[in-house]
Amino acid sequence: MPFIDCHTHVQFAAFKDDRKEVVARALRDDIFMVNVGTQQDTSQKAVELAHEYESGLYAVIGLHPIHTGKSYHDDQELGGGEAAVGFTSRGEVFDYGYYKKLALDPKTVGIGECGLDYYHGTGNMEHGTLGVEEKNKQEEVFRRQIELANETGRALMVHSRDAFSDTLRILKSAGAHDGIAHSFVRTIDEAKELLDLGFYFTFAGNITFKPKADKISADEVIKYIPADRLLSETDAPYLAPVPFRGRRNEPLYVVEVVKKLADLKGLSVGEMKEQIWQNAQRVFKIS
Repeated sequence: MPFIDCHTHVQFAAFKDDRKEVVARALRDDIFMVNVGTQQDTSQKAVELAHEYESGLYAVIGLHPIHTGKSYHDDQELGGGEAAVGFTSRGEVFDYGYYKKLALDPKTVGIGECGLDYYHGTGNMEHGTLGVEEKNKQEEVFRRQIELANETGRALMVHSRDAFSDTLRILKSAGAHDGIAHSFVRTIDEAKELLDLGFYFTFAGNITFKPKADKISADEVIKYIPADRLLSETDAPYLAPVPFRGRRNEPLYVVEVVKKLADLKGLSVGEMKEQIWQNAQRVFKIS
């Protein structure tokens, strides 16, 4: 019964020098990985990486909302060089046919990460303001990816930041199902809305951090969500859990997330691991 990192990015540029070693460390400790794309290049790489291994690696493919228009240049994600800079200067037009081909690959288990992100202003990494045109573009691309998930029978990996009400409105109107709320740190009332839609919830290393006074604590919402809807993730290379906070994150560290979930749910680590694996099998349709 493996651990599973349901949302990670080992295909990102942050792992270009030691990717095989990172994967080997995880597989050695019976940790499976779902590598999640954020645009065409990282989606393609997620599929290719999954095919390098007989088992233990899967792919989710899609277009992240911040990449639907001008966005910041993240060296950990896109790497350096003119190609990456050029990409961030123009954004990406969603190509349904391109992503459908990737979606139908047997190693692909989901569509995403897709959704809405109102946190980032255009062209920078700071908290900014998005205009109506940018929000409309994100919604259009999000709806297309819900359509793709429904058509191909793949799970929907949803990213939502500072945009919950619009995210929920779109999910309901577009008939989304088999959904996963990625790195969920929201309220119990908001969790209930998604539970009513049949959603699952992934939690990352930030649940091991001491919550800031002005931030929502994940503890109570994790206690509220039924164990059969919980999933574990790292979001590597970001959000390394305690005791590895401040380092580059990697799938090996998902065990710390499972430990925290187990503690909050009153289960042993083994019981929590088994429950998460069963949940992942159900939503991703894997065995």
